[in-house]
Amino acid sequence: MTEFDPQRDRLVDVELDETIGRSTPDVEHERAVAIFDLIEENSFRPVNDGAGGPYRLKLSLVDSRLVFAIAREDGSDVVTHILSLTPFRRIVKDYYMICESYYDAIRSASPSHIEAIDMGRRGLHNEGSQTLKDRLGGKIDIDFDTARRLFTLVCVLHWRG
Repeated sequence: MTEFDPQRDRLVDVELDETIGRSTPDVEHERAVAIFDLIEENSFRPVNDGAGGPYRLKLSLVDSRLVFAIAREDGSDVVTHILSLTPFRRIVKDYYMICESYYDAIRSASPSHIEAIDMGRRGLHNEGSQTLKDRLGGKIDIDFDTARRLFTLVCVLHWRG
């Protein structure tokens, strides 16, 4: 992989499939923060796209598969990649459970208890992010921070779907 060009190799818009509906306020907050952070700072380049970006990304779930529909900034289609959710099921399920514990804990638990739960949450998030980065290998070049933000959005789609 060559160095990312911060002017071209980036996302300028991210859209989640809205047909799935809305979720809890905590999940919707995670979604909004992840999209904001992703747009602010990311490294994203479809493999073998000679024309370059910047890019728009639409994430959706179709028949239990994760769909990455990538277009240029002007809306012209670049490529669509479809990934099986099977490698993510355990991680997303565990991540969702630990997030629920975390949200419950921040309302009433001691700071040390919250910190312990958060460490586990971050570990699972890192595992899911690396899995996503690996699954996109050969399709889309991303850095780890971009993978982390995208994994949050995958979780949001999964929670709503």
